[in-house]
Amino acid sequence: MMPALTSKSISLQISPMQISATTSQGGSRMLGTEATEGSQLQSEIVVHPGELCRVALEIKNWESQPQHLTLKLDGTFPLEWCQVQTDVKTAPQFGTAPEQNSVAQTSNTAMGAAIDLVTLEVAAKKSRHADLWFLIPDDFFEGQDALEGSKEKQLNFRGCLSLSQGSSLNPIQESNFELNVRPQSTYTTFLPIVYQEVDYIHRFIKIFEQAFDPVVNSFTSMWAHLDPLTAPQALLPFLAHWVDWPIDAQLDLIHQRRLIRRAVEIYRCRGTRKGLRFYLHLYTGLPLDEQIDREEDKSISITEPFGQGCVFGLAHVGEDAIIGGGKPYHFDVRLRAQPNSPIDEQLVRRIIEQEKPAFCSYSLRIETD
Repeated sequence: MMPALTSKSISLQISPMQISATTSQGGSRMLGTEATEGSQLQSEIVVHPGELCRVALEIKNWESQPQHLTLKLDGTFPLEWCQVQTDVKTAPQFGTAPEQNSVAQTSNTAMGAAIDLVTLEVAAKKSRHADLWFLIPDDFFEGQDALEGSKEKQLNFRGCLSLSQGSSLNPIQESNFELNVRPQSTYTTFLPIVYQEVDYIHRFIKIFEQAFDPVVNSFTSMWAHLDPLTAPQALLPFLAHWVDWPIDAQLDLIHQRRLIRRAVEIYRCRGTRKGLRFYLHLYTGLPLDEQIDREEDKSISITEPFGQGCVFGLAHVGEDAIIGGGKPYHFDVRLRAQPNSPIDEQLVRRIIEQEKPAFCSYSLRIETD
């Protein structure tokens, strides 16, 4: 039969790994305290919603034989906020299926309810380390219960870790701690040190930080709101009006963004072969092929049927010269469509009609490979 252990046989130490700049209204407390018999010191654990908080546990066996111990948790906070990791090399997985060392199966209230976390074997005269992880919901301060002031949304909670021998219900060692939920604030770093140590000021300043941060952050991304390729869709009419570009409802959003962004370039070359080719390039996505010298070999080919005319002794009527025929100010447009990118002929014709001089005529031919 195993001899009964006393509080001097086993020690339990809690060491929060994150030290907060603020202290509770009752004054500062030692953050890592070893629980001894009759000790009234408590560990203060400060957690921020949405951020993992790690608390290191050290269980030391002062006896000359190994001990099987059960670690239990009792607290006034929802116990699904907490997980224990006996393997400190791995990170906790909150929000997954409950395991043996997870407390996710408890109720949301769980006020004053205890639960076995894990059973540990501690070698003789050795220490065993574990990690206690806390994760508070992101919307802790924004929840409706917080606005109504319900008890579940209080800011300061109490907790107790206890060790018992085997399946015994009587703890041989206990370590109390306070779990304080606080908002994470960066504005307080601009305050004098004396005010940074006051917890109430941290929570008060957080109200202004949440109100002004979206406005301040918008300035850092203002360039994205002024670029038609990245601007929100609601801003496109404003950007189009800025460059006096009519939005065509028949074009999809991607082509509208491209045209608005390059509107000034289109205006600069409007009425020329270069301008028409550039416009068709933005719509169809066909390459400009500026490195190709011969116009007929380009993906967007715009040619004019010019000839040397009727020269006596050189021209042959019916072969390379005509009399009284031809179309003045006429040009031919030929597009070589990609296999998987069909081209809307009606839309292309409307673009050409819009961009060409009024006195010009044209012919359009779309070729597919």
